[in-house]
Amino acid sequence: MSEKKEEGGVDRDLEVGVDLGTSRSSISASTGERHMIQSYVGWPADMVARKVLQRDVLIGEEALENRIMLDLHRPLERGLIKEGSEKDAQAVRELLNHLLKLVRKKGHQRVRAVVGVPAEALRVNRQQLRSAMEGLVDQLMIVSEPFAVAYGLEALLHALVIDIGAGTTDFCVMNGRYPTEEDQRTLTTAGDSVDDQLNQLVAARYPEANFSMHMVREWKEAHSFVGEPNEKVVVEAPVKGVPTKLDITQELRQACESLLPPVAETMLDLISRVQPEYQAKVRANVILSGGSGLIRGLGAALQESLKEIGGGQVRVVKDPIYVGSDGGLALATDAPDSDWDRLSA
Repeated sequence: MSEKKEEGGVDRDLEVGVDLGTSRSSISASTGERHMIQSYVGWPADMVARKVLQRDVLIGEEALENRIMLDLHRPLERGLIKEGSEKDAQAVRELLNHLLKLVRKKGHQRVRAVVGVPAEALRVNRQQLRSAMEGLVDQLMIVSEPFAVAYGLEALLHALVIDIGAGTTDFCVMNGRYPTEEDQRTLTTAGDSVDDQLNQLVAARYPEANFSMHMVREWKEAHSFVGEPNEKVVVEAPVKGVPTKLDITQELRQACESLLPPVAETMLDLISRVQPEYQAKVRANVILSGGSGLIRGLGAALQESLKEIGGGQVRVVKDPIYVGSDGGLALATDAPDSDWDRLSA
């Protein structure tokens, strides 16, 4: 759409969908481009670091790889811009600007952006996000992340989306219209809470082992599961400086399964609030998305819990990286002018 020209040879608007995530952020553009970056921003810690890096700011994987030399920020917490920190607010703006530069082409006159936030964060996060986007885009629409996922998958009627990210788990029941507050929920039990628990459990079992939270996240992302393990999960970390094999199978299972009770309880409660004649249809159309939604066995475990209310079907989105930003782009393409906030004259 954005590659076509209006009368006079002027390019039309550039529409983008942005999934601004605690751990990873993605952008999908009407040019057909899509990009994902790690949600990290870092500034050289001192003069020596600046001389080595030859950069004023590093973003994404580059920031993560060079973190020892940086004042590193992961500026989103539980899906929200961290409060009280000017540096974190600046980091979010750097992330957004970087994503837009990846897709913006010369000649585009206006940028229209749909940005996803946690389901229950729309009110408190709206002004923060508006401020971060000021001067970067011309028109802005802020929607809940699970709604963007639902729109992108065209799961618009009799569906329940469960989007499990790093900072939050978000739920949205779709009834063929924009969801209301009653249709949505947010839990702070999500990927980061699994990481925290795994870190504590492994430290308790192997008190002399030396490992970082970044290592813990890598272990979880490579091996996460619920239910019976297919094989032992063995990782490596230094113990008194000596690389040592650590069996973390039970610790990883316990940490991952900590998601099940709150997610299942919220899922069942939301379905119970659907009008009774439609509950069976919603039970049969539960969609599990987000990076943590890929934990092996999680979809099957949630489907098992649906048997308490008559059974149902849980479908796992196989490639969740762009499903939120793709949904945002679809909204940006379809939305009428009345649905947009204007950030410029």
